[in-house]
Amino acid sequence: MSLDVLLGLQWGDEGKGKIVDFVSKKYDIIARFQGGPNAGHTIIFNNQKHILHTIPSGIFNEKVKNVIGNGVVIDPVTLSTELSKLEKLGINYQNLFISRKAHLIIPTHKHLDRASEIAKGEQKIGSTLRGIGPTYMDKTGRNGLRIGDIELTDFHEKFKNLTNKHKNILSQYNYQERFEDDIELWFKAIEKIKQIKFIDSEYFFEDAIEHKQQILAEGAQGTLLDLDFGTYPFVTSSNTISSGACNGLGVSPNKIKNVVGVFKAYCTRVGNGPFITELKNTLGQKLAKQGHEFGSTTGRARRCGWIDLPALKYAININGVTELSMMKADVLSGFEKISVCTGYKYNGKIIQHLPYDLDDQSIEPIYIELDGWDEDLSKLTSINTLPKAFENYILFLEKELKKPISIISVGPDRKQTIFR
Repeated sequence: MSLDVLLGLQWGDEGKGKIVDFVSKKYDIIARFQGGPNAGHTIIFNNQKHILHTIPSGIFNEKVKNVIGNGVVIDPVTLSTELSKLEKLGINYQNLFISRKAHLIIPTHKHLDRASEIAKGEQKIGSTLRGIGPTYMDKTGRNGLRIGDIELTDFHEKFKNLTNKHKNILSQYNYQERFEDDIELWFKAIEKIKQIKFIDSEYFFEDAIEHKQQILAEGAQGTLLDLDFGTYPFVTSSNTISSGACNGLGVSPNKIKNVVGVFKAYCTRVGNGPFITELKNTLGQKLAKQGHEFGSTTGRARRCGWIDLPALKYAININGVTELSMMKADVLSGFEKISVCTGYKYNGKIIQHLPYDLDDQSIEPIYIELDGWDEDLSKLTSINTLPKAFENYILFLEKELKKPISIISVGPDRKQTIFR
């Protein structure tokens, strides 16, 4: 067994990119297995911030191969921009590979996304409007366009047929925006990404496993945004949980060894949907300010709240998590008391599990309070120097979650990481 999975346990934005970058030296291959350019994995080192939307977070380690798996949907324009940024930094991307079976986001996908959200009005999902949902719909509808099609002689014909299909749908929305300029830019980007090696990922990983190479599957978004097990319908369009790594890369379930679950020391959510522990007060504003809670992809302000243990236990269970990484612990400094949600009051009953209908109006969080701390955690370098109240917070979470918290992040930089 030589495949580990690293994924988020909340609604995304947990800080997965930092951990992947930090542990990448342990692996031979880092692979993205789902999602699209709605991902925003932020990595900070040498006082520089790098945001990756499609490229795996191991790209800054030249000894690591990076694979964009078949489960990912790719916007060539976004990917081309990322490649140009790497070139400016002097980063060689000869170690980057793309599965031929990964689907392409074409310009009209984005317009379909926008038209659909407009039509929903107040019932809108909160899409990032990057064409991801419509691309997955074409994938399941069996008429999508894939990376491997770029190499075929009828690629332009396939693109034209899919675009015409989308134009017919857009006419039913009475959608008037033009997208000819988008198409020209898209084909320029296609020429750029031809520089990347296209692979049959299922054979690529079979060979890697046979040669005992160490692989890390990198998830995007978070467990509670999973298409099947998230807070439906306010979810993403792919399977974000550990089983999605098998479908999204072409590996069998018995190859998975460790599952690393990444979570924030509190909770955040971008966009619409239920959020039981959300703080719509000055405490929530304080969390947002101290945590700089704005989406790295959308720039949207994140909703903030206390940590939710029933939701976290649920995520740990369905992913088969073996160890935990806690992020942004430094953001909790300066709170006199820290609340932890240990259960819910649901329709007059006390429960410790996520109910089918996560309606904010019928669920009330049940909290216990722990002592906070004033010390600045961002300067800590050793597990032996943790404030007592912070150590108690960690031990309480480990006892409740029944999993070890092996990594603690106390700041955005690579150096601000503590191993336990």
